[in-house]
Amino acid sequence: MSSLIIRLQRIQMLCRLLPEKASLLFTNQRNKRWCMIAGTFAVVIALEYSTPSNYVFGYLYTGSILLANPPLSRSATLQVTLAASGLTLLNLVFPNSEFTNAATVANRLIAVIALVVTGWLSDRNRRYEEAIAKQQAQLQSQQKLSSIREDFTFTLTHDLKTPLLGAIETLKSLQQQHFGEVTSAQHKVFGMMIHSHQSTLTLLETLLDVYRNDTEGLKLHLTNINLVNLAEEVIVTLTDLAATRRVYLCLGYGESNFRRSLWVKGDPLQLNRVFSNLIINAINHSPRGGKVHVILESDSTYQVVKIIDNGSGITQEELPYLFQRFYQGHSDRQAKGSGLGLYLTRQIIEAHGGKIWAENRMSQGALFGFRLPT
Repeated sequence: MSSLIIRLQRIQMLCRLLPEKASLLFTNQRNKRWCMIAGTFAVVIALEYSTPSNYVFGYLYTGSILLANPPLSRSATLQVTLAASGLTLLNLVFPNSEFTNAATVANRLIAVIALVVTGWLSDRNRRYEEAIAKQQAQLQSQQKLSSIREDFTFTLTHDLKTPLLGAIETLKSLQQQHFGEVTSAQHKVFGMMIHSHQSTLTLLETLLDVYRNDTEGLKLHLTNINLVNLAEEVIVTLTDLAATRRVYLCLGYGESNFRRSLWVKGDPLQLNRVFSNLIINAINHSPRGGKVHVILESDSTYQVVKIIDNGSGITQEELPYLFQRFYQGHSDRQAKGSGLGLYLTRQIIEAHGGKIWAENRMSQGALFGFRLPT
């Protein structure tokens, strides 16, 4: 206990000494700077007053002005500038008067103007440096705040997954009558609750993936993939969703309707998410009775995938921002979602060395496409 008290006393003493040492160090630096300025003045004065007045050494006072700025205050810079200008003009009358020599007077005045300009430029440079330092401090503060906010979001999102998974499993047990008989109305309500919780869980997982990709980069497990097989698998899994929205899904191969293979080097899991995100996006924004076309094309260097719907389309103002994080436009197309699905899709495609884009169709609806190198 006594050793702990002694340590605390030492820490308190150190905390008191640190500001004093910092202040002493700052004072020593200022004194050293003033000594350097005084030494420069002494050298220039010796040169000025030991030679004829037509030899102008006043330009050398610029060194003293530069030494004063920015380490010393603005008033110190002004004092040094005024002293240098005064000593330069004083040499016209001391030790010998040279006011009758127009050339000497002109040279001295030019030297004074140079000193004043040096002082003014030094002061302006100081103000610029102070403004830059202030902006950098504000930027660092904003970046730190943003980092804290993102870390909090990541932690909160991660912690919310466990209770959500528990709630989903509990609801499934209730729906399966593990805790007693369930009426048809209750069964329907449990199904709606499960779907709602699963949607929330999907959103949390997407947010976690986006955060990891932004901070750590997207880690891919590459293998040879046939995009046709991948598209067919995703379409099968989304058939029920499309049926509930009365949207028809169809798969095509561009100008030819013959099935072909489109091989790429990619991560199956991540590219599956790309297909799912884009097709679900098209389903959500298609009218009842509409169609979503998934078109697969190939050229010499790229495999191209296009997902086309016949919804309300995208405004020209929104097109540049569709794939930005958390972006939600004001049109009917962007009324749903978190603004993360398309952003995550862009991350995945770019990690594969590909490109993703969106455009309006000539008639009606929108096209979302991406291409991957072969």
